[in-house]
Amino acid sequence: MKSLRMLNMVEEIEDYAILLLDVNGNIENWNKGAARIKGYSAEEVIGKSFSIFHTQADKAIKKPEMLISVARNKGQVVDEGWRVRKDGSRFWGRITIAAIHDEQRNVIGFTKITRDLTEKKLAAEATSQHMNQLEIKNQELEQFVYIASHDLQEPLLTISNFIELLKVEYGHLYDDDAQLYVDFIEDAAHRMRYLIKDLLDYSRIGKTKQTEYIDLNELLQHIVNDLDARISATGTQIICQDLPAVKGYRTELRQLFQNLITNAMKFSKKDVSPVIEIAGSRGNSGWEFMVKDNGIGIEPQHTEKIFLIFQRLHNRDEYPGNGIGLANCKKIAAMHNGDIRVESVPGQGSKFYFTVDL
Repeated sequence: MKSLRMLNMVEEIEDYAILLLDVNGNIENWNKGAARIKGYSAEEVIGKSFSIFHTQADKAIKKPEMLISVARNKGQVVDEGWRVRKDGSRFWGRITIAAIHDEQRNVIGFTKITRDLTEKKLAAEATSQHMNQLEIKNQELEQFVYIASHDLQEPLLTISNFIELLKVEYGHLYDDDAQLYVDFIEDAAHRMRYLIKDLLDYSRIGKTKQTEYIDLNELLQHIVNDLDARISATGTQIICQDLPAVKGYRTELRQLFQNLITNAMKFSKKDVSPVIEIAGSRGNSGWEFMVKDNGIGIEPQHTEKIFLIFQRLHNRDEYPGNGIGLANCKKIAAMHNGDIRVESVPGQGSKFYFTVDL
């Protein structure tokens, strides 16, 4: 009675094709799942070799015979590959063939279980193809940015040199309007130089492929030392909790922290010394770090926009820059399988959070 119930249960399973094969791999029985997945009725396949489900390429290399041989000798074999339905269409199946033994351990047949993984296979292939296309486009874009930025430096250098020649040789002839025009040209050349540098820096992010364990306390100390003159000039106070050592890309993580710190000093309130707090906490997947300031804050509608390249919220007369720093931060966070976000109240400051999960 128990065996009958078991057979009935197997018969009713529809998500898996379950077959009973004889010692030569001929089909003796199968369930509803086999009929659904393979498209045949039981009457059409009983007594035939299970090789009817294999592609011509598999048959040419005698793959069905090889699978039976492995299952006979080792007790079980698992395979994944394309299989053929009755209508000629293909499906991606994961197949397990297990030997059935009698009391003397002689092989008296096989069970064959097939799971249709076509949707999963096609989704994985589509994802892989999409990722490959994105990688190619990213490489092309980065190469374009690098070449364009590099090639722009030569004419820019020519412009700068001739501006200097004009100032030296004809500066004494300038009236107020001429001096104003030259100043505008010189200022534009300086901004172009820094823009090119920022573009080159952005294109180089991710070129370092070697990760290492980094003591963030030591990293932050180096940043503070490098920014000492600016910190002193602005009266900035930096409060840093004890930070962990994390696995990551040293140069890029240094750039991320430094961008957030310098931004906090740049976007400070008038007549208020910047106070920057840095902390880290362990999350479910990696570390989350916070850089908090008491600056001018950000309007809610701009909290996503600020991480896009060349996006500026203020004119250059108030706050200089090219709008690349936070785009760099987002790219660096993504390198570390993380993300970056901001919580801010206008007039009260901002809290930048980013995660590291390597």
